[in-house]
Amino acid sequence: MMKHNIKPLKRMSFREEVYQTLKRAIVHLELKPGERLHDQELAAQFGISRTPVREALKRLEDEGLVEAVPGSATRVAPLKAEEARHAFTVTAALHALAVKLSVPSLTEADLQELEDCNNGLQHAIEKEDIVAAIEADEAFHRVFLHASENPEITRALEKIVSKIYRLEMSQFSSVSSMKSVEQHKRIIEACKQKDTDAAVRLAEENWLSLGERLAGHPEGE
Repeated sequence: MMKHNIKPLKRMSFREEVYQTLKRAIVHLELKPGERLHDQELAAQFGISRTPVREALKRLEDEGLVEAVPGSATRVAPLKAEEARHAFTVTAALHALAVKLSVPSLTEADLQELEDCNNGLQHAIEKEDIVAAIEADEAFHRVFLHASENPEITRALEKIVSKIYRLEMSQFSSVSSMKSVEQHKRIIEACKQKDTDAAVRLAEENWLSLGERLAGHPEGE
């Protein structure tokens, strides 16, 4: 396995540190689909024992980002179109629920934050800054998650959202991504009008259309 920019850990929460570092590397495609992960090599790079590494890899396996191949080393899970389609369907439904719960109570500050996040998304797309674009899109939808005041939605999304972000990283297109900016504008307008039904429909369409654009030919399938 190629050596990546992994530094020895200084804090005590080794398992969480390893988990977050590896997860970010997988989602950002620094660790490629199909790349082998050797716990002994990773432990040496982190400067810790193998136990926290193994625990982190098991957690990533539970999330579908890593897979253990019988008789072989653990590897980064390949990108699978069918799995991605399922993930987008669930994600669309959960975000639509968050919108439904939040629209009636959105404040002027929330609406301004939605505008700012969408402007940030457009700016990142124009610069072709994939990471910034994904983070801006995440921040846009996080406004609804916070306003919904239902932490169970966020917890459910945490189990699948990394698969979606990894697919976005692999299939980024500034042209198709700009469609999300326009969809977000319509969502914001529906929110301003307190039209919950329209906002819910538009939010679900936003995620489903993104899934259709991205889940066609993921790398590694």
